[in-house]
Amino acid sequence: MALATKTFIFMKSYNNLYPQVYNLSSLIIAWRKARKGKTKKGYVIEFEQNLEENLFKLHKELKFQEYKPESLKTFILRDPKTRKISKSAFRDRIVHHVLIKTIELIFDKLFIYDSCANRKGKGNLFALKRFYKFMRKVSKNGKTKRAFSKNQVKGYCLKADIKHYFEEVNHEILIEIIRRKITDEKVIWLIKQILANLPFRQIGGGANEFLSKRNASWKSNESILC
Repeated sequence: MALATKTFIFMKSYNNLYPQVYNLSSLIIAWRKARKGKTKKGYVIEFEQNLEENLFKLHKELKFQEYKPESLKTFILRDPKTRKISKSAFRDRIVHHVLIKTIELIFDKLFIYDSCANRKGKGNLFALKRFYKFMRKVSKNGKTKRAFSKNQVKGYCLKADIKHYFEEVNHEILIEIIRRKITDEKVIWLIKQILANLPFRQIGGGANEFLSKRNASWKSNESILC
């Protein structure tokens, strides 16, 4: 999700959110969202064979902070770009949904209007409409053949991707940003549990090796900038 936000100064913070996470009704709603469009998948069918038991187990694990995500399943996807995808277990996706439901509106208010990543009512169609609006604005309503005047604003479009963002984003900085809005330590604990479930657990790398390589890369970049 895009982290382009407004100022954090004098923001309201939220506490006592965690009961919404382990609430059984919330878990049922999250299960329904997680299964949408996937009811014929084997992992969904397996989970639903003991649905009541599995939901109560999640409820108990979350309530008493005993929850641990299962190891991610990593596979290669070519569409046509080759990407390494790490997939969470279905039970963990239910937890993701219930966490999002709890904190989504808190952070959505902070995002800039044109941030379209995973936001309700701001999908591909919204992004295209905004793009064409700005394109017309900087091109004299599409009349690109005429010369630009001194008062005409020239526009630029940048298409970019951050390599290995989810693997290399600094979790300490991310948690610090989240803490500015959420002071419920149990919610912070759950977020940390999810963030710590990185792909290197599944593909054989060690946490210390991963972090040392990342820090070495940062130091190298800092020396170049200096």
